[in-house]
Amino acid sequence: MSNSEFRILVLLVSLTVQASGAVPGLARPSCAETCGNIKIPFPFGIGAGCFWDDWYEIVCANRTLPLLNKIGLRVLNISLSDPVGSMNGMIKVSLPLNYSNANCRGEGLSVPTWNVFTSVGCNTLATVNSTESAVVGCRSKCAGTSTNISQYNACFGREGCCQTTLPFNLRGFSVDFTEEGGPQGCKYAFLADRSWFLRSNVTGIGASLGAIVLCLFLWRLYKYIKKRKEIKLKEKYFKRNGGLLLKSELSSLEGNVEKSKLFNAKDLEKATDNFNDDRILGQGGQGTVYKGMLTDGKIVAIKKAKVIDEGKVKQFINEVLILSQINHRNVVKLLGCCLETEVPLLVYEFIPNGTLYQYLHDPNEEFHVSWDTRLRITTEIAGALFYLHSAASIPIYHRDIKSTNILLDEKYRAKVADFDTSKSVSLDQTHVTTLVQGTFGYLDLEYFQSMVLVELLTGQKPISSLREQEGRSLTTYFIISMEENCLFDIVDAQVLKEGNKEEIALVASLEKMCLNLNRRNRPTMKEVAMELEGIRKLQNGNGVGGDKEAPKSFGYSAKSREL
Repeated sequence: MSNSEFRILVLLVSLTVQASGAVPGLARPSCAETCGNIKIPFPFGIGAGCFWDDWYEIVCANRTLPLLNKIGLRVLNISLSDPVGSMNGMIKVSLPLNYSNANCRGEGLSVPTWNVFTSVGCNTLATVNSTESAVVGCRSKCAGTSTNISQYNACFGREGCCQTTLPFNLRGFSVDFTEEGGPQGCKYAFLADRSWFLRSNVTGIGASLGAIVLCLFLWRLYKYIKKRKEIKLKEKYFKRNGGLLLKSELSSLEGNVEKSKLFNAKDLEKATDNFNDDRILGQGGQGTVYKGMLTDGKIVAIKKAKVIDEGKVKQFINEVLILSQINHRNVVKLLGCCLETEVPLLVYEFIPNGTLYQYLHDPNEEFHVSWDTRLRITTEIAGALFYLHSAASIPIYHRDIKSTNILLDEKYRAKVADFDTSKSVSLDQTHVTTLVQGTFGYLDLEYFQSMVLVELLTGQKPISSLREQEGRSLTTYFIISMEENCLFDIVDAQVLKEGNKEEIALVASLEKMCLNLNRRNRPTMKEVAMELEGIRKLQNGNGVGGDKEAPKSFGYSAKSREL
């Protein structure tokens, strides 16, 4: 450990008057005059009867190393400027850089002001507190965790070094540190002769600050080892989450095929402010979705999924490959993923206007969900699901179609998403799903798409405690109402006001067909999409007086309700 040179002022006013048997500047008779090559003049001395009092006792360790016994510091030099009737003298001691407190309360002893308080370290406020309650200190700053003091001949608070003067007549002190914002690293604060620290000789500085250099080296070594561990851990996660398989599959894709991007964990942590809770868009059974901004300024939605079972890694990677190639205006785009974290991170395009559920059940003046809008949205959903089912390179069957999984973009167009964006889930918001994993499986789409259609038509929640027990499920409630010819009793008032009863009856009949428990009696997704497009044409007047007829399978009409 390197030491600083530290001076203690020796006041000799009283000593020259009271001393007997010796004159300051000379050792007492029969007392050792030196220890090693250091002269030991009175009032200092070696051995009993040779020093003024305990504060002036010198111990000669190994006959060569003089120590100021009371504070245990090595003596470098004792100077009495004028031995005869002098006013003061000086003892120079070696002070370890990690010496956090000292006491100079002996008679005639004090710390002179040509010692300075020096702090070395990054982003630290260091203070020296005297036993007389005086406090001084200084603040050191640096860009990283390493100091660069060898470039300067003075400490001005930059590059991890600062200095300040000491209070007058300091007799004891302690050193304290306060960490401030920014990187830290090693730090020291000490008192030293102002001529010792930051000499112009760079070699001298290097020798004096050996301990600090060693500390900084150990800090860098620690950071290196930590970084290596992080890299190894990322490699482990990447392999476990199927990263090697995904890279292999991506490299085998043809050049004109849109590929999934592999994001690194650091970029996504930065994008989400280290996955700050304030960035949460929604939480579901299969993960949490965060809003993030990539380095290029693009806003994205980042889903932190759950741990993948080893047996399902290949299936997960296949889904990522397929979904990343989907390019449909009514399907949320999967931009890529990150597999070097404990759980996979999926990066989607950001859809700004929330969920269909919010606008249906928490209406506001910002957006009016008219009958025309409802019909358009359900047609867009049907078109997207038909695309996933039939038009995509590999058929994709969504497992969890519901209004909380239908997002609305900046133009309030429907976007089918595969993650739950409901911020809080209550009894009224929850309805039974199939083997929900928040992604894609192999079940019929028509049934679940129709549940959203019923929600749009009635404006009621999928599950409601306000309905009778047998009708708590909206689908059951809807089917019972249809069978009892009470459709228009449950249709949303706004839909009744704005819509044509014939159109409403056609949509309701289609919904009922889709809710048939026998899949053979349900229309295909293609048929659903085509029928909804036909109803929209009727709504716009394009089918009036033409050849367009309602499907013969429709079993409900406005006329039957009026009978």
